[in-house]
Amino acid sequence: MTIAPPPTPQAAMRLRELVFGAACAAAVRAAARLGVADVLGDTPTSLTDLAAALDTEPLPLRRLLRALTCYGIFSETSDDRFEHTEMSRLLREDAPNSLRYISLWCTEPWTWEAWPKLDEAVRSGRNVFPELFGKEFFDYLHSDAGDSAKVFDKAMTTSSRQSAHDLAEYLDLTGVDSVADIGGGQGHVLASLLEKHPALHGTLLDLPKVVAGAEPQLQDGGAFSARARLVPGDCRVEIPVRADLYIIKNILEWDDESTRRTLANVVAAARPGARVVVVENLVDDSPSMRFTTAMDLMLLLNVGGAKHSKESMVRLMEDAGLDVADVHPVNPYLHAFEATVRG
Repeated sequence: MTIAPPPTPQAAMRLRELVFGAACAAAVRAAARLGVADVLGDTPTSLTDLAAALDTEPLPLRRLLRALTCYGIFSETSDDRFEHTEMSRLLREDAPNSLRYISLWCTEPWTWEAWPKLDEAVRSGRNVFPELFGKEFFDYLHSDAGDSAKVFDKAMTTSSRQSAHDLAEYLDLTGVDSVADIGGGQGHVLASLLEKHPALHGTLLDLPKVVAGAEPQLQDGGAFSARARLVPGDCRVEIPVRADLYIIKNILEWDDESTRRTLANVVAAARPGARVVVVENLVDDSPSMRFTTAMDLMLLLNVGGAKHSKESMVRLMEDAGLDVADVHPVNPYLHAFEATVRG
């Protein structure tokens, strides 16, 4: 019989920290809701002044901030003052790459009820949301959790705008006259591409309610309206768009059958040789694996979806009739699968 060696103090301490991870997430949420980062300026500020500006009790505020400083979120000086760090600035609402609404979205009230059911989701392979709340996730969000729906919309808008810029910088559109953004939400990617490439024409396809709220630049009278077409529809049913380049970004997170239908619809709509770029977070081969694997588990809980590995995404694309040439990082969180429609 092999006797395992006793755990090292470092291993035991690290596990203790991890099982208290909810406290860290809750502290970030509290700081975001209180607006600590927005009140704190460019110079160290005393605890008393911060508490007065935030209308909080000083001592509990110190406890919150001290907990956050352990993770590099805010910093405490020797004279009972607090100052910004690189991470704490990301909680400011006016930060160029703000993560305030992402921080709120990932810690919304429903998440605290869903996470303890993760073992049930792992056993069954199904989302636990209907059992918890009596309806599917998005039905609940828009009918029963209006405040959470607003946070979700702001989080997705912020994230989409940031990644749209990165994707526009990444894409080489040499020889591309037309682009179709499939399931492109409000059209942030399309707007970024039309702004960067004055001769480009583009189509945004998404559900009717989503397209109705498209970026103003894409709508009638907008700066790009002459070069943009808005098409309401469900990409899992049909994609009535012919283009040189099809972009599918961060939507292939449903069950595999829905993903197969979407990819097949692109192949059916496109000419042979048309370029298809699928952009996704990956659960492997990525510096953001801790983040993406956490998102993967959340998708299992709330909608029964999944993030992809490089291998699973390539397999689904190849099965649909796409030839995948390569996979490239767009930024630390996103990878682009470069493919063409098989002839």
